[in-house]
Amino acid sequence: MKDGFLRRSDLQRLIDALTASHRKVIGPVVRDGAIVFEPIERATQLPSGWHDEQAPGRYRLTQTDDPRCFAWAVGAQALKPLTFAPREVLWRAERNERGELHFTEPALTPPPLAVIGVRGCDIAALQLQDQHFAYSTYADTYYNRRRRALFIVAVDCAHPAATCFCASTGDGPAATSGFDIALTELDDGFIVAARSEAGRTLAEALPLHEVSDAQRAQADAERDAASAAQQRTLPGRNLAAALFARLDHPHWKDVGERCLACGNCTSVCPTCFCHSENDATAADAASADHIRQWDSCFSAGHSYIHGWVIRGATHLRYRQWLTHKLGSWHEQYGRSGCVGCGRCITWCPVGIDITAEAAAIVGGVREGDARP
Repeated sequence: MKDGFLRRSDLQRLIDALTASHRKVIGPVVRDGAIVFEPIERATQLPSGWHDEQAPGRYRLTQTDDPRCFAWAVGAQALKPLTFAPREVLWRAERNERGELHFTEPALTPPPLAVIGVRGCDIAALQLQDQHFAYSTYADTYYNRRRRALFIVAVDCAHPAATCFCASTGDGPAATSGFDIALTELDDGFIVAARSEAGRTLAEALPLHEVSDAQRAQADAERDAASAAQQRTLPGRNLAAALFARLDHPHWKDVGERCLACGNCTSVCPTCFCHSENDATAADAASADHIRQWDSCFSAGHSYIHGWVIRGATHLRYRQWLTHKLGSWHEQYGRSGCVGCGRCITWCPVGIDITAEAAAIVGGVREGDARP
């Protein structure tokens, strides 16, 4: 199926088609001063006219009369909470009247979800999460059930924030794979590209028109401008050798003095997957739930082994996060764990910038030390 053009006045038809396919529709909305993903039913719920201002430790929204619904960069929320639940029960142990223990797994039948407004960086992050949870030796049942129920409507990013650097990681501003349908927003509507069988089926239900040469040229120009507008960049795409050769660099302590070890960066990061597992026992001790919840390598408990904390100082925890994210992920997954979304910069209370810290530590490396 060829790409088609969906007029802005027909955007509700897309939401209706998704609903008709028995999917719960999730889309970006403005709530509490931020753009977040929530269930929607109407196109009027989308953040038309809203723009964001992002900087290290800063996020603000402003509204204009701009007709566009996606003229903003990523907010704090990615796809991660929809597939890797922040907190969930993995199994329950119950004791019967004879004192015997029985273990049960909670029934998990996630509803089919369709998410509108997913950016290229978040699709790249989802593909990394797939490698960890779905394609590993020990595939995660809970993740896979949610993942299979996910229909992705991507949107090219034409308005990157000052904290974005997806162009340098190769993950944006446009999505190239991993979606069902992609939208390129123009003033008068959307270029629609279907890439999966489910996406093509949905597109056939839409009143699509032929895409003009002028519309394609405008879309290309806006993608190029979005890449050119990004001022931040990492020193290279593979920093493993350079980082591990500098584990004693004095800058680790410098950033450790600024870092609060709050874990905000790992919470908003779309690729981080650290978690803890704990047991919650009922008051009558007749049952207990084994719970998995998000954790962070910035917490003391994350490196607690046999009575002592391996990474007791904050600078050691930051070093662990950065060297894993930009270094050892290459050995595990064949690429960096950073997709250039810039969330860790925006949502850090003290404005620590991963691109600046990486450059300070590996600055001046030769191209062979930081292979692209």
